[in-house]
Amino acid sequence: MTKTLELTQNLMARPSLTPADEGCQEVMIERLAAVGFRIERLRFGSVDNFWATHGTGEPMFCFAGHTDVVPAGPLEEWRSDPFAPAIRDGALYGRGAADMKSGLAAMTTAAEEFVQARREHRGTLAFLITSDEEGPSVDGTKRVMETLIARGARIRWCVVGEPSSEAAIGDTIKIGRRGSLSARLTVHGVQGHVAYPNLADNPIHRFAPALAELAARVWDEGDEHFQPTSFQVSNLNAGTGAPNVIPGELKARINLRYSPVQTLEGLKHTVQSILAKHQVRHTLEWYVSGEPFFTPPGTLCAAVSAAVAAVVGITPKLSTGGGTSDGRFIAPGGAEVVELGVVNATIHKVNECVRIDAIDALHRIYVGVLERLLT
Repeated sequence: MTKTLELTQNLMARPSLTPADEGCQEVMIERLAAVGFRIERLRFGSVDNFWATHGTGEPMFCFAGHTDVVPAGPLEEWRSDPFAPAIRDGALYGRGAADMKSGLAAMTTAAEEFVQARREHRGTLAFLITSDEEGPSVDGTKRVMETLIARGARIRWCVVGEPSSEAAIGDTIKIGRRGSLSARLTVHGVQGHVAYPNLADNPIHRFAPALAELAARVWDEGDEHFQPTSFQVSNLNAGTGAPNVIPGELKARINLRYSPVQTLEGLKHTVQSILAKHQVRHTLEWYVSGEPFFTPPGTLCAAVSAAVAAVVGITPKLSTGGGTSDGRFIAPGGAEVVELGVVNATIHKVNECVRIDAIDALHRIYVGVLERLLT
């Protein structure tokens, strides 16, 4: 058993359901401190975070990730205990196997190997680890970055250990993500009896044409790096429970995943204009979980791509697809940010798993990235 596989299992055996950490960070801290990292624990609210550095000055390279995981889901559908790591047919099973405790283990053992071989490496090697990525993402990486920026710390390059690969380790790295704009929409009507619709105003009927237009709209074509903007309704509720009552209001949750060709204000204006066009009396509460970020191919992308090619013999695809990540909090500080991790096919699912050979390959890739950037 390799040290990276052993550490992955150690972390997975800790049921760190967001925002709980369950000692995962202390395991990492102990190992990093043993090879000379300076450790700073940063707890905000109920969230554990830590910042660790080795070396001094610029350039600063940072590994970033999260120790929290999503709930296991239906236990009866798991072939083994989700928090008792199990090896079957060359794969490691359990919650967090792919998202992202194998990534945490690989970056930790890669850092150990690198600094033990090069005590006087160039610049600073850092870790930014949180337990608030799968939850609200308020007191985790966002707060740590605010603290670091206030101090004047400048991350030049950051690799987030999220599971970015699609079919094989290293086949895809994320070089950006779309932004996420959400809203709580309340459509105001007038409650009444279904037999007397002239005395009521049905918010469902009122909203339906506007929803059809929003859903069918081609918001943009994206660009060479980003998928087009998309609109989705994630929740919709109306009705009193009685079959003969026209409801007085409708509530919906909407989301726009948008590329940099859009602006927040432009998207809000378009939604509100369509609602007004269809005479929908409404209230909107907007919130932004992340603006789009993008790392153009450059020094970091080249180093990561070369490390992948050296270890697994493939050239990774550069992608901005998928949801969002904590990279959205790191990139605005001026860092080049990419995401590189294991295959994401089973993340958040029952029987989450990762290939054992992929764990060790990721360790070697991370070592290769450090050698290319900090030597």
